[in-house]
Amino acid sequence: MTTFLNKIYSCDHMVKDSMRVGDIPPSRAIYRRTLNMAVPATTETVLVGIMGMIDTIMVGTISFAAIAAVGITNQPRFLVLSMIVALNVGVTAIVARRKGEGDMLSARSSLKQAILVSFALSLLIGVLAYTFAHPLLSFAGAGDDIIDDSVMFFRITMLSVPFAGLGMTIIAAQRGAGNTRISMWVNITSGVVKVLFNFLLIGGRLGFPQLGIRGAAIATVIGSAVTLIMSVYSVSGRSSELNIMSFRGWMFNKQTLRGFTNVGSGALVEQLFMRFGFFMFVRVVAGLGTMALVTHQICMNIVMLSFCFAEGLGIASSALVGQNLGAKRPDMAMIYGKVCQRIGLTLSTLMSFVFVFGRRGLIRMFTSEEEIITTGSYLILILAVITFAQISQFVISGALRGAGDSKYVAFVALVTIGILRPGLAWVFAFPLGMGLIGIWIAFLVDQMARLTLNYVRFSKAKWTKIRL
Repeated sequence: MTTFLNKIYSCDHMVKDSMRVGDIPPSRAIYRRTLNMAVPATTETVLVGIMGMIDTIMVGTISFAAIAAVGITNQPRFLVLSMIVALNVGVTAIVARRKGEGDMLSARSSLKQAILVSFALSLLIGVLAYTFAHPLLSFAGAGDDIIDDSVMFFRITMLSVPFAGLGMTIIAAQRGAGNTRISMWVNITSGVVKVLFNFLLIGGRLGFPQLGIRGAAIATVIGSAVTLIMSVYSVSGRSSELNIMSFRGWMFNKQTLRGFTNVGSGALVEQLFMRFGFFMFVRVVAGLGTMALVTHQICMNIVMLSFCFAEGLGIASSALVGQNLGAKRPDMAMIYGKVCQRIGLTLSTLMSFVFVFGRRGLIRMFTSEEEIITTGSYLILILAVITFAQISQFVISGALRGAGDSKYVAFVALVTIGILRPGLAWVFAFPLGMGLIGIWIAFLVDQMARLTLNYVRFSKAKWTKIRL
């Protein structure tokens, strides 16, 4: 057993001798560096995810339909932010590469140019989303019983896009530089502020007005403003290695813009395919009725626990791969990607036990409706299997993005999320009559396919030759 685990977790077995560029540090040192970056990133995403669950629980105190009204806005909101997210993939990759090269002056200049692009994009997409909120949410599947509340909630939250966009860009640069603790404190603080104002504004406590869903939307705007303030402060002090408080470096240059375009264009295509696929996936669910939609939204909040661990490890994987490629150590980039995946495998095993044995209790945190609890329990059993593929594929995807191989990741997103998941979901749910269970089986197939395609690409190591 010890020999088997050693082959899985020992760094000596993670790269071929022909790929080695230099000495490989001890496994203990590699895992320590990985955990130093991954623990803050994972802590951040998990706590933010838990606060998102609390957010849904608070909205659920308003009414049964409120969960559906707010939940239906998630994918349209992510779709709106896809351009900013794509830009930030490029920001993380480029800042990580420049740090690995020891060129922090170029890293700071890259961030400054990204801030200008992010601000312009945030204003544009915020105005467009506010204007076309009703047709967008109607297309997403919002029925007559929830469309008015959904549009109201969506439009208010769109006021936060300029704050959120700029804050996300600065945080992406901090992650690329390896400063995941800064990112952690920014997002946790803004999440706490959002939950606090949910408490005050949804139910009207401590003298604040009772605003219901409108209060939850306002709390989102306030939380985004806190994100911006804290992120700007993190790059304002002289001690910050990404200090932007100088006039130098704000002018656009071709090399930086080319890097944003090469990585960001692939990431944008990926985001669009992902959001379209998720969009259509939710539409299929909405076709089963409000009860199925609420059950799905509740279980997707529980999925966020697995996703948050995956995202945290993906952030660490992306930064470590980028930094080591910048330092001309493709062998170490490969090792760090695999180490993050091994840590993810361990977390997947633990979470699977939690999902299997705690599934009914997890769902009861959101509702006491027995029909939802029963159906949701079957979905969480499927999640216990999904979590293994989800965390591993997210880590490997993060490594490929960190290397700048975002176009391949986009291709995989097109095949699996844009086509396979919604297509199978519809076939399983309606022609085969499997309902919500069939939709979640399609979810499992998507995750397994993404893991297989991305891992094959990662193993071939062509991504180690990409220049940024």
